[in-house]
Amino acid sequence: MMQLGIFSGYFPYGLEESAKKIRSHGFNTVQLDLHFKDIDLSHGNLTAANCKKVRDTFRAHDLPVSCISGYTNIIHPDMAHRKANVDRLKDIIRNARALGSPYVISETGTYNTESEWMSDPKNKTEEGFEACRKIIAELAQEAYDHGSMFLLETYVNNVVGSVEETVKMFAQVDHPGLGLLMDPTNYFESHNIDNMDGILHQVFDTLSDKIKIAHAKDVARAGDDKSEKHADIGDDEALASHTFRGVGEIVLNAPGTGSLNYDLYLQLLAKKHPNIPMIVEHLDEADVPRSKAFMDGKFTAHGL
Repeated sequence: MMQLGIFSGYFPYGLEESAKKIRSHGFNTVQLDLHFKDIDLSHGNLTAANCKKVRDTFRAHDLPVSCISGYTNIIHPDMAHRKANVDRLKDIIRNARALGSPYVISETGTYNTESEWMSDPKNKTEEGFEACRKIIAELAQEAYDHGSMFLLETYVNNVVGSVEETVKMFAQVDHPGLGLLMDPTNYFESHNIDNMDGILHQVFDTLSDKIKIAHAKDVARAGDDKSEKHADIGDDEALASHTFRGVGEIVLNAPGTGSLNYDLYLQLLAKKHPNIPMIVEHLDEADVPRSKAFMDGKFTAHGL
């Protein structure tokens, strides 16, 4: 059966309190965000003692860490900023096993200087793709050298933003240190959202063998609001990656609130990954019970 988990970052408390609250909702795994009120896990502070404390705390609450957030813009156009982002991601990759999971996740990023979720013409050039490919290859090797795996997460406005681009990246970086984070909502934009089932079949027909972890959120047309959308999740220090809810024509909210065909998504995912961790996202703490009930209901309906 599939495991249901959630990003730890949606619980903006100290380490122990966050783990306790997550377990009280009945989740049995987490995607670990390296942000807690009472422990510094910033770059340079992923010490053996800190990693052990985090890992042991979640284990003590029957919440094994299934994967770790490393989200950053790996091809930021400012080279110094890019280097700092990649260095931090490599630091997480090197310490992933000590934190409880080999899997570290990030999207590929954008050359846009205003937002990490807005497109840029260079994203879709051969030059832009090649620069990204070199970094992905570095990350895959870094992961392999440390018993970890870097999981690429596709997102429409990034360099790797479509099924075709994802397939191309895996063909050019054919490496045991590289896997895929599956989030089908990230493949949709205005031109293909009305072909929901066709895109879902395309995604799984071509990428199923790369998947290691899956996400659960939802996708819909944005209506009149074309701005970059962010939610108030009750944490003044929340990362933008946790508050982001879509930009332009698309809104990305909690599972069960949009138009994703969850029945088909879960059926296709379960064919090759019947026990995969499914991580809930794009919600605030108040919506956790509803979102979990929605996912539990889908799991039960499909025998997952």
